[in-house]
Amino acid sequence: MKKIISFLFVGLAIAACQTDIVSRIDDKTLENGGYMRTVTPYPAGNSTFSVSKANLSGTKLELVTEAVTPDAGAQFAAYDLSIAFVDATPSNGTKSVAAVALKSLTPTNFTKDATTGYPRATLTITGTEALSAVKLADTDITASDYFTVTGVMRLTNGKTYSATNTGANITGGAFYSSPFTYRINVAN
Repeated sequence: MKKIISFLFVGLAIAACQTDIVSRIDDKTLENGGYMRTVTPYPAGNSTFSVSKANLSGTKLELVTEAVTPDAGAQFAAYDLSIAFVDATPSNGTKSVAAVALKSLTPTNFTKDATTGYPRATLTITGTEALSAVKLADTDITASDYFTVTGVMRLTNGKTYSATNTGANITGGAFYSSPFTYRINVAN
């Protein structure tokens, strides 16, 4: 009797494991995008830089970036940057500025990295450049105010990628290190 019950349980276990045949996912037809990996400083999870009000031309946001696409950056068309200013000190008036175009980096600004094979460039934005882009004077900013730089990666097929349509693993993960958003704090 124990053999019959054991045989029934084994039979039920085998029957329970049967499934319908499912087609494999063809990963060659899946849509792939692109992102701008921050090489240094690494990881870019914080993505916060500072500029000194006393030395706007000598202080900057500076990072080394790589244009990553499935074909080693060949689909990379441009990295468009916009900048906004947040006036966090209303005592000197409210001078916040909504996002405006800052600059666009194209493949001509990049060189293929010998180690990774991806296009690489140094992105630099000085305090003077940030201030000029939002059309403010140095008297309009004080410590604790900040700039927000936002990037949009454009591909040759017309698709665009930014923090709004990219997953948390890409924007917040240390491996991909691609926040698409950088903060520049104003210091004294």
